[in-house]
Amino acid sequence: MVRYKAIIAYDGTNFNGFQRQTTGRTVQEEVEKTLTKMANQRVEIHGSGRTDAGVHASGQVIHFDFPYERPLEKMRFGLDTQTPEDIAVKSVEIVAENFHSRYLVKEKIYEFRVDVGKPRSPFRRFYASYFPYPVDIEKIKQALPDFLGTHDFTSFCSTGSSVDDKVRTVYEAKLSVNEAGDELLFTFRGDGFLYKMIRIMVGTLLKIGNDRMPVDCLPEIIAGKDRNLAGPTAHPEGLYLKEVRY
Repeated sequence: MVRYKAIIAYDGTNFNGFQRQTTGRTVQEEVEKTLTKMANQRVEIHGSGRTDAGVHASGQVIHFDFPYERPLEKMRFGLDTQTPEDIAVKSVEIVAENFHSRYLVKEKIYEFRVDVGKPRSPFRRFYASYFPYPVDIEKIKQALPDFLGTHDFTSFCSTGSSVDDKVRTVYEAKLSVNEAGDELLFTFRGDGFLYKMIRIMVGTLLKIGNDRMPVDCLPEIIAGKDRNLAGPTAHPEGLYLKEVRY
């Protein structure tokens, strides 16, 4: 068996998330169907992590074991053209047999897009979370550095999580605004993120920007280790897994 690592992108709009499920269409299932057809035997893939229904990826990393070696571009092209149109295979490489796309991750980078236009853009409805209220950009930028460093992020983890250790390190948290001023782009880089953590972080930051939470509230929320202290969970369509680093 030959172990391959691939970087894939997908439009999460019509997926029930990355991970294979008993019901609903998933990224894992579609890629596995294609690989199984190419190999004439069952092939299972492993992702760097799950993404929820509606969440997109431009740099998801997977690995899989294939029964024989194929030229890299033939493997990439075969996967890219035989998977559905909402999945793209950006690159493929052969890796050591002990490479694991999930367990060896050092950093992940996520982006989150928020449409703040009046009116909302119909062309962004599946690709940015809409926030129809006034937002003070400077207050959000003032609050963002409070996420940096190593913290127990229990307050920013959905109650559906089965993970016991909720300590994570955030290396970068920034916000930029497009030239038209109608779209916010958040970027978060860390050693890992909890279930719905980024969506809860963004939901909290938007409440700060809308003057419904004080600009200096984040340290207290983090210290409280209580999901009820943080803001709402932002909608999934604004979230993108941009890059995974090893």
